[in-house]
Amino acid sequence: MVQMNKKFLIQKVEIKGNLKRRLLDLGFVPGSVVEVLKASPLGDPISYRVAGTVIALRKEESQLLFGEVIES
Repeated sequence: MVQMNKKFLIQKVEIKGNLKRRLLDLGFVPGSVVEVLKASPLGDPISYRVAGTVIALRKEESQLLFGEVIES
């Protein structure tokens, strides 16, 4: 999930442990729409909008979220 200004429909979350619980609580659940907003100046982390909240995730975290592009 690193293409800027795109919206994704989350299909699968492959994160384990406490981080998975945190992301699920924040709205990163299968069926949710996530909008990629912008990257930090060095490219990591990247900010996402999900469930009306802006969240920054590192690349290693976001690479464990799988889905499909629904809007450009």
